[in-house]
Amino acid sequence: MKNAIVCVDDESIILDSLGEQIANLFGDDFLYEFAENAQEGMEILEELSEEGISVLVIVSDWLMPGKKGDEFLIEVHKKFPNIVKVMLTGQADNQAVKNAQENANLFACIHKPWTAEQLETVIKEGISNINKK
Repeated sequence: MKNAIVCVDDESIILDSLGEQIANLFGDDFLYEFAENAQEGMEILEELSEEGISVLVIVSDWLMPGKKGDEFLIEVHKKFPNIVKVMLTGQADNQAVKNAQENANLFACIHKPWTAEQLETVIKEGISNINKK
């Protein structure tokens, strides 16, 4: 069974960059899915779940139209508590990060601009945490 990593950001240039970096880091180990907003992100999570594909990590932007990243990750956590949740942000306020930590079991917050090393470390640590459960 395949595992997946999902990225959600309303800027396609960021999604492209994330996708490229993650694919370079992990190759064919995972399926990669991308969404441009929270609603699309949730639809992808539900579809993958129905197909029996396990989403290990979700990387979500904070500032998106419609629903902010902390609210989205809380929603994700309620339905899919085992997914490792990472917030990617250029401008999340501390309250939003705290909200996600307290209510969505936020694993990490990466600030834009990020490095491929940061991304790799966070994703690998997140996945190894799942494997310890």
